[in-house]
Amino acid sequence: MNTESEVVSFGGVQGVYSHASTSCGCEMKFAVFVPPQAKQHACPVVWYLSGLTCTHANVMEKGEYRRLAAELGLIVVCPDTSPRGAVPDVDDNWQIGKGAGFYVDATQEPWSQNYRMYSYVTEELPALIAENFPADMERQAVFGHSMGGHGALTIALRNPDRYRSCSAFAPIVHPMGADWSIGAFRAYLGDDDNLWREHDACALIEDGARYPEFLVDQGSADGFLDEGLRPWLFEEACKDTGIGITLRMQQGYDHSYYFISSFMDDHLRWHAERLG
Repeated sequence: MNTESEVVSFGGVQGVYSHASTSCGCEMKFAVFVPPQAKQHACPVVWYLSGLTCTHANVMEKGEYRRLAAELGLIVVCPDTSPRGAVPDVDDNWQIGKGAGFYVDATQEPWSQNYRMYSYVTEELPALIAENFPADMERQAVFGHSMGGHGALTIALRNPDRYRSCSAFAPIVHPMGADWSIGAFRAYLGDDDNLWREHDACALIEDGARYPEFLVDQGSADGFLDEGLRPWLFEEACKDTGIGITLRMQQGYDHSYYFISSFMDDHLRWHAERLG
């Protein structure tokens, strides 16, 4: 692991690091905020998964999480959203390729050699965090935005014993049926609907996956609300399953980091309460 940068913030350290990823077959960067409490003891880990076109830097620079993470004693890990460098890409389509990993393990060529973001986020990067940071890996939480919200929901549903809490900002809750994700699913996973269902939050619940509860914030002025996000589908999927769902429609907010930063504290407190 290489240190790209480290700066002191709110008594903790905000770092950016890189390493040669075996899952993605390229160099990957990620950001980690370590709170001041980590000088005395291991701290719980909160994973933040970013959305389409983003890198680790978007939330690090605009998410405004460090003040409260330092107060609550939370390590915040921000991975990239896709492999980088000399990997397959589509220059004229921001919904496939670099910046659009969708947190799946691609099975189709040419994507399958590098686009293994599910394995990267759930296996390879956690092992690296455990080895190099004062992290209590028995206490993990996951949240994210848009495509990253999709990733957070599906990863939690597939690994309910690993993540004590999960939340999302404006998640893509049903990517199998959303125009801006169908193309990527077909490219990465082929035409096997069963593989698609493993990475669709609504389908996972329909197929029997369970998780204690979710917090979802959605802006009412989000331009992607009706065509790509449709959080009411997730609320309906959770009905009569025993899954708790708190869906908050935030009036006037859009899809940007102005929205995310406005409610970041709520999500961090949600996770801190459940991490103990």
